[in-house]
Amino acid sequence: MRALVVDDSTAIRAYLCRILVLRGFEVAEASNGREGLDKLREQAADLVLLDWNMPVMNGLELLQCIRADPALSRTCVMMVTRENDHHEILQALEAGADEYVMKPFTPEIIFDKLALLGFPVTT
Repeated sequence: MRALVVDDSTAIRAYLCRILVLRGFEVAEASNGREGLDKLREQAADLVLLDWNMPVMNGLELLQCIRADPALSRTCVMMVTRENDHHEILQALEAGADEYVMKPFTPEIIFDKLALLGFPVTT
């Protein structure tokens, strides 16, 4: 299983990568949506964990690009963001997010969402 973590925070990227590696993922990182899209087009991922607020291209824009690209449209996308307003959550889900996690989060929350998305639990 391959995952891409897209977040402009180095600390959050490192934390999410550690969580995903614990669950058996090979993980790549990107610091903004444009870099994330480029990496996805180079090598597809099974899962993208995506922040909303980033420079260059934000997470919602990247989500829309993923859903519009036939080669990427079936990629599972989990928003992991500080955006907690009902409007933003609905906007992300309507744009095609498969799950939505609000920061701060725990590894258990990510593990639970992975299980809901059908990713096998490995240790």
